[in-house]
Amino acid sequence: MSDRHIINCHLHLFTLDNVPEDFPSPIVGKLRNKPRLISFLAKVLRGVAPQIERLARMADVGRLETQEKVLQRVLPHYPDDTQFVILPMDIAPGGYREAPVGLREQHDILAQLCRAEEYADRLIPFAAVHPARQGAFDEFRRCVEEHGFRGLKLYPKLGYYPYHPVLMDKVYPYCVDNNLPVMTHCSRGGVYGKNAAGVWGEDLGAPHRYIPVMAQFPALRICLAHFGGSDEWEDYVAGIDPLDPDARIVNWVTMIRDMIKSPKYPNLFTDISYTMFDFEENLPYLDIFLKNDALRSRVLFGSDYYMTKQEDLSERAVSMRMRHALGDDLYYQIAHDNVRHWLTGEAV
Repeated sequence: MSDRHIINCHLHLFTLDNVPEDFPSPIVGKLRNKPRLISFLAKVLRGVAPQIERLARMADVGRLETQEKVLQRVLPHYPDDTQFVILPMDIAPGGYREAPVGLREQHDILAQLCRAEEYADRLIPFAAVHPARQGAFDEFRRCVEEHGFRGLKLYPKLGYYPYHPVLMDKVYPYCVDNNLPVMTHCSRGGVYGKNAAGVWGEDLGAPHRYIPVMAQFPALRICLAHFGGSDEWEDYVAGIDPLDPDARIVNWVTMIRDMIKSPKYPNLFTDISYTMFDFEENLPYLDIFLKNDALRSRVLFGSDYYMTKQEDLSERAVSMRMRHALGDDLYYQIAHDNVRHWLTGEAV
């Protein structure tokens, strides 16, 4: 591989077999197993309910038989030497039934894929942890010690705070001792626990909820995924009241920017996954954000495939447009240098 190549820090390969059949509700669970009905509804409601068509495109990938087949859908969008951080999901402990293919098997299948000769140099596997799952830490440690997984994936909106005792007492210390980075969901959208919908669920993973974690584990490298999310970018551009001391906390873009710029949190990162698929609107703002030295060194390129199948632009289109707009040097800083720093702790 060349010295400076793309490392996509945010990719999903889990299939619908890894998703509980009652998520987010039994009716939706039954509907997603009827692809012909979804396709019919998408055609009938086109122009009236475009979100149905978008969900149909995402479900089309999720219904693929294996993680390898999902991977093969995204590989053509990137240069041959691209690497991908793979993020499993564990939704069941959020209050749902166990998925047809559970977390341990999902991890094992990913490990097997990573050992295949054609993928070994391409994939960087993380392990998913929901701290309410019995044996969560043991499964995380197994993935690292038996399979060579290289990081931790969290999703607080599934019903827990980032300072859950299992994380604070076991998982984070293990990450620090083994130099493992953390990727965690940090936008108001996305999946959610059965009792964690709405404002309370959003608050579980708000940026300031990681302050106690970083205070206790200053060496822990944490990436707050999605840079707050596209809706927060829209609110940010609409204006932040300088006379309201709470305004900078309410808006997650401002909060993440303030935290990264603070010398208190030298190991805090954020990625632009999914958010940049609202490309025409958000690219100019990203360009301005990256003029700040701290942000320029700790914003990571990621896409959030295959969640992005809900959007009109392809992976290749977003990546190439971003490279064109930012220029090679800045693009490869966020797509290689910064991601490598987050993964290894070594600045490039």
